[in-house]
Amino acid sequence: MRALILVDLQNDFCPGGELQVPRGDEVIPIANRLLPHFPIVAATMDWHPREHQSFAANHPGKQPYEMIDLHGLMQVLWPVHCVRDTRGAELHAELDRSKITETFYKGTDPTVDSYSGFFDNDKRKATGLGDWLRSRWIQQVYVMGLATDYCVRATALDARALGFDVWVVQDGCRAVDLKPGDGDRALAELRGAGCALVESGAIGP
Repeated sequence: MRALILVDLQNDFCPGGELQVPRGDEVIPIANRLLPHFPIVAATMDWHPREHQSFAANHPGKQPYEMIDLHGLMQVLWPVHCVRDTRGAELHAELDRSKITETFYKGTDPTVDSYSGFFDNDKRKATGLGDWLRSRWIQQVYVMGLATDYCVRATALDARALGFDVWVVQDGCRAVDLKPGDGDRALAELRGAGCALVESGAIGP
């Protein structure tokens, strides 16, 4: 059995959002084309409290994209984004939500960020996604979404570490690229970790 994991296809990561990923909205039609090919679809969503400590606005004197030590973890300070129960946190309106089996929320603890759909960045808390997939006899997961160099990367690496066979839908991802080439480096890291890279056109029923 296989499942599709849609990573953070939310308004704030698309053009016009508070943390827009360049051309992030281009992955929405790709997701919609793939949805009918998967019996199980999980969506992950950033769901931050406004006081989240990964927000630069909550650190006086700091600017977005600076790095700090946050309780022992190096943390990029982000613009305020995907605050729970706001429009920015909603899934993109053009995404076919009717085919999403379950949604998993991350980044809910204000003291630690959560890039992966499986765990927070300190691996202290699980979202439940791993157990949920196993309970449905899923062995193969296909991962796509936003952004290649952060949440897609972390989700795919954790899926591999948990023993799943992982395919990353390369054309179904877009990168933040804080440093030019971050997205390409993330894909190379994923390949090195045993993830396969695939184009959406090669995925069928």
